[in-house]
Amino acid sequence: MQAKKGAAKKPGSEAQLQLGQRVRRLREQRGWSQEGFAHEAGLGRSFAGAIERGEKDIRISTLIKLAKSLGVSLSQLLKGIGS
Repeated sequence: MQAKKGAAKKPGSEAQLQLGQRVRRLREQRGWSQEGFAHEAGLGRSFAGAIERGEKDIRISTLIKLAKSLGVSLSQLLKGIGS
């Protein structure tokens, strides 16, 4: 069954929510708009927004892109998430 157009997306797991909060915090610390960050990371703006809202279960390759664009190691990006 497909979601209705414009319907609210369900948040993902607790780990996805924690990761999204971390990504948003790091992005904001750098003074980047969501659009600027998405461009820097090579992602679509709506996809970057969905990550920040914890709606996407992302692949390792995307995690690496996020970490590189934010100037942190993958281990720093993920530290404490899911625990």
